[in-house]
Amino acid sequence: MAGFWNQTVALTRKNLIYHRRHLRSNLRLILFPVILYLSVGWLRRYLAKKNVFGEHSNAKMATEGTPLLLIPAAEFRAVKTSQIPQSNDLPDKSCRINGSCPATILITGNNRDFGESVAGNMFSNSSCGLNNTADCVFGKTDKTSEKKYYHLQSQCKANFTIPVRTQDGTEVTECLQGLLAWRKNYMEINDELYDGQYKNGEINEILAAYDFRDSDMKHFDVHLWYNTTPTSSEKPPNEVPVGSTLNMVWNAYLQSLLGPSVRMIFEFIGEMPRASTNVTYDFASSIGLVFFTWVILQLFPVILTSLVYEKQQKLATMMKMHGLGNAPYWLITYLYFLLIFSLYMVCFVVFGTLAGLTIFTLNSYSIQSVFYFIHINLLISAAFLLSTVFSSAKSASVFGFVLVFGSWLVGGFFFKRLIADVSFPRVWLIVLELFPALSLYCGLDELFNFSEAAFEMGAYGMRWQSLRDENSGMRGVLIIMSIEWLVFLFMSYCTLGGCFCRSPLSIFRSSQERPPSFQSPRLQVQESGVLVQVDNQDINQEILKVEHLLNEPGTSYPIISHKLQKTYPARDGNPEKQAVKGLSLAVARGECFGLLGPNGAGKTSFISMMTGLIKPSSGTAYVGGLNLKTQMSEIHTSMGVCPQENLLWDTLTGREHLNFYGRLKNLKGANLSRAVDDALRNVNLLQGGDADKRVGCYSGGMKRRLSIAISLIGDPKVVYLDEPSTGLDPASRKMLWDAVNKAKEDKAIILTTHSMEEAEHLCDRIGIFVDGTFQCLGSPDELKDRYGGTYVFTMATAPENEKEVEDLVKRLSPNAQKTYYISGTQKFEVPKRDVSLSDVFLAVKFAKERFGVEAWDIADTTLEDVFVKVATESEASAS
Repeated sequence: MAGFWNQTVALTRKNLIYHRRHLRSNLRLILFPVILYLSVGWLRRYLAKKNVFGEHSNAKMATEGTPLLLIPAAEFRAVKTSQIPQSNDLPDKSCRINGSCPATILITGNNRDFGESVAGNMFSNSSCGLNNTADCVFGKTDKTSEKKYYHLQSQCKANFTIPVRTQDGTEVTECLQGLLAWRKNYMEINDELYDGQYKNGEINEILAAYDFRDSDMKHFDVHLWYNTTPTSSEKPPNEVPVGSTLNMVWNAYLQSLLGPSVRMIFEFIGEMPRASTNVTYDFASSIGLVFFTWVILQLFPVILTSLVYEKQQKLATMMKMHGLGNAPYWLITYLYFLLIFSLYMVCFVVFGTLAGLTIFTLNSYSIQSVFYFIHINLLISAAFLLSTVFSSAKSASVFGFVLVFGSWLVGGFFFKRLIADVSFPRVWLIVLELFPALSLYCGLDELFNFSEAAFEMGAYGMRWQSLRDENSGMRGVLIIMSIEWLVFLFMSYCTLGGCFCRSPLSIFRSSQERPPSFQSPRLQVQESGVLVQVDNQDINQEILKVEHLLNEPGTSYPIISHKLQKTYPARDGNPEKQAVKGLSLAVARGECFGLLGPNGAGKTSFISMMTGLIKPSSGTAYVGGLNLKTQMSEIHTSMGVCPQENLLWDTLTGREHLNFYGRLKNLKGANLSRAVDDALRNVNLLQGGDADKRVGCYSGGMKRRLSIAISLIGDPKVVYLDEPSTGLDPASRKMLWDAVNKAKEDKAIILTTHSMEEAEHLCDRIGIFVDGTFQCLGSPDELKDRYGGTYVFTMATAPENEKEVEDLVKRLSPNAQKTYYISGTQKFEVPKRDVSLSDVFLAVKFAKERFGVEAWDIADTTLEDVFVKVATESEASAS
């Protein structure tokens, strides 16, 4: 049998061929971010052409605009915080909830009374109004997406608005309170401005600051701080705050000297003549955080659908039944999705960098790599876990995309506000981040915030030292995602059957170790607790043979089933169903055993238990001396299965299928090539280039023959054939039967079929299975002799002669039974002991002389007659 690494290599080689045939689809998937960024790049150039500054500026016509302060956004205005000791005189951070925080101006100087007196004239309620907008101090938020206008006053009246003329037209300004805060010296102001810009992930932004130094009523010496972080040299001049900041303090000083009626009117700012330039801005912020989240999540439904598709098509089950262990399958599948997702993210980051998006260019690439790597692993493990819930690929696909778009909406319209809400408990944010899409959103939000701040300040974004801050959101996101990834991975492995029967470390154990069953002198007998009353001698002999083999095990009977039972639990109001009732069977090497029975008899349940698809409720079975309950993975390596459906990959050739399954059976090199050619030859697929055609081009019969070849490759000890000749023409069926007869010389084969001809041709013994139990066992000839001690006499006449035909048969045999009649055609079972064939021929000769005989026939009992008789009698007795 093939070990772990050989299975891994076999599956890897098969997957490389499979995905090479799907190269275009994979490339389209991986390059989706490239297409996205090409669209983004075109949009960026288009907007750059539309946002031109200075194009109408010349000596005769200069661009004019109302001077504006740059007001901090409501969620960033300075409040009291433990991060900044000097902020104790600022309002509580609860004001950010309703956006009522004032705009703060810091002041200092050598003469506090003079400084506070002058500063108190900067914005007054008395002079600014609807009829006197020239005395007003106007401002605009520094967030281009918000574009909210304000006028500053020391105290605001409710719902008081003033119109102002801007480059965008006339805008309505809301009243915003201006707050003055005294500091001891300019060093305190420097510290507060620096810490407030972005410390420990928190922004505490100041509107402006002034140092009046030695100013008095005779001379004026002032230093000022104004914030140019959110602006650039290409901003319209009225949005550069230095002019407004200076004018505000000049007017305040003049009014201190000459009274409140004196002021320098600052009507507009005119632009100097210059060549036109394009306005640049942070395009990543314009695209939006939610959009990036959506793009990254796009592969999740693709992975989920792919996993469920393989389960729905039973391809994973087929590989498992031929010896592929859980560990190699999930390892290779996981690594493939990890490779595709990694390439996808590489394109996402590389082309985002080339597009100049600051979220990529300003933040540390190593942090981004770790963040994206952990998250794609989290998404893959989540897809593996969810794949166990779905049985339909279509349902999984719909669920996956609904989840992506739902996460998009929740992130953009709900979670975003919770992150910005300082009053929302952090513990609940952590709980919400357990949802992978929201943890991605939160991590991207951190990267966006750092890149936006870095873009505005002309500095670097997130670095590893940024994670040391107590309020670092990224650190928590990485921890949550890492833990969740490992938990999901472990849960997926266990749910998919990897850790209940043995330790996860055992996947690396050598497959050549001798199984425990061979190390003990006797096979373990497990009583099923089900007593089946059987009065058939051949069935009783089979039970005794099984018990003898369990006590004295050998190698001549590869298949031993002892009181195997399967009971399905009650569901949807239906009672529990006993599909298999204590079945005992021993199949010898070189024997083909036929399992016949009507639909619903329990044949499928029995085969499913023997192939490991379902677990028995009680009893046990041994395949090649290995326990069905505890050593199923080892049994799979010595087993061949031809399922009722053709479980094949359409893009692989017949030869590639056999190469893959041959490697799973530990065939290599010349032995593998020879075994593949022999298997193809035995099912007539070697000639005419059929072996190297893709299976998608095969007819139904060719696919069936390939399925048979797969079940026989690698010389398995046990083979299960489920209706193997379905869909085959007579010539192919004959060739298939010859292949099975040749292969069974050293194998034990269990065959299910509805073709009595096939059963007679292939089976050494037959068991008729009804209502979960055997009704009879024996060779085809034995069963016909035992249950078919009659001739079947058929005669067709005119309806008015039916009575004469009945009298003729009764004279031949008083014990004859009529089994069929319709419109003059009658069929009788005539005991062989009552008649001879010569008597029948003579009676028919005389009958033809008396009345018209259209047709007649006498035949020996067929296997089909035996099957119908046994099944009918068994069902009648059961009812």
